[in-house]
Amino acid sequence: MSDATAEPAVTDVLPAAGSTAGTAETFTGRLRRPRTYVLLIGSVLLLVLPFYLDRFWLQAGLFAMAAAIGAIGINLLTGATGQLSMGHAFFLAVGAYGYCVLAGGSGTENGHALSGLGLPAWLAAILAVLLAGAAGGIFSPIAGRLRGAYLGIATLALIFIGQHVLFNAGSLTGGFNGRAVPPLSVFGFTFDDSELVVAAVPFQSAEKLWYVALLALLLSGLFARGVLRGRPGRAMNAIRDHRIAAGVMGVPVARYRAGVFVLSSMYAGLAGVLLALLFQRTVPEYFGMILSLEYLAMIVIGGLGSVAGAVVGAAFVSLLPQVLTHYSDSLPLVSAPGTGGLAPGEASRYLYGAAVVAVVLFLPGGIARLKNSGEKK
Repeated sequence: MSDATAEPAVTDVLPAAGSTAGTAETFTGRLRRPRTYVLLIGSVLLLVLPFYLDRFWLQAGLFAMAAAIGAIGINLLTGATGQLSMGHAFFLAVGAYGYCVLAGGSGTENGHALSGLGLPAWLAAILAVLLAGAAGGIFSPIAGRLRGAYLGIATLALIFIGQHVLFNAGSLTGGFNGRAVPPLSVFGFTFDDSELVVAAVPFQSAEKLWYVALLALLLSGLFARGVLRGRPGRAMNAIRDHRIAAGVMGVPVARYRAGVFVLSSMYAGLAGVLLALLFQRTVPEYFGMILSLEYLAMIVIGGLGSVAGAVVGAAFVSLLPQVLTHYSDSLPLVSAPGTGGLAPGEASRYLYGAAVVAVVLFLPGGIARLKNSGEKK
């Protein structure tokens, strides 16, 4: 009997040893993949770009990184959970203006007596993200019970409410002309236009903010990837694919929908803070319905339910109008703004609108599907 009881112990050890060897082999195999080298080279390039790019391209890259963070958030909600949201721009505005009010001081600007709490900028940025999450939490009971077009229409109301508040709450938002954005400051280091020379390269606000945005995007992407690959991600996909079956299996559908809505709002709030720091001035007109539609276009083009797809789609949609503006003199049918021809902004909307149609018809999984199909081959 003692031999019989000893055998299972030996067999229990063998899988553990095999799994360790398998893990080491898998790790070694990953190091040998071309994709690993591409990621390493890409990471190094992103770190050294501020030393070589001019201000225009740095600002374009910053804008793309901020858009990518917001796109990851709405992809968790729409792509992974199947909840249509048309109010993403509202939560970006909460993050942007929340930071301005929390970090800014009181004073008069453009005829408006502005209010501000004057908190440390780093603390104001964190609280602004939490404020956007709290705004999503207020709306989350509705998000937990509505789905599809009904939720889309309900979130669309947030855009109209937000626009009304932004244009009329002059003491908080500055009205039509907006309000200036206080520069980010972390432990005495200020991310403003004051010149800092690094390796004979002058670093101003764009160069300094580059690394802040890069770190924020990395952490946001890794967190979202962990959520999607873990148990919450499986539950979210189950809700998206078959809500009733997910409920039968014990998934708290309403709770998950509400929680993902709050998480998506916090991502939008972080993107709003970065956009405010980049623009250095918040304008109410920017946070309208067009911005929400652009974020939906980002995740459709890049790929629903994919972190990499959200980043790729955000880069495409956000960089396209800036590239067209930069090269408007040499591109056919595109002219500089105000010259009477097709403006770069309008041309970019035509192009990514056509891209949405092409993706829906010929590549339903988005650009991210190309990578997956390539790996299968």
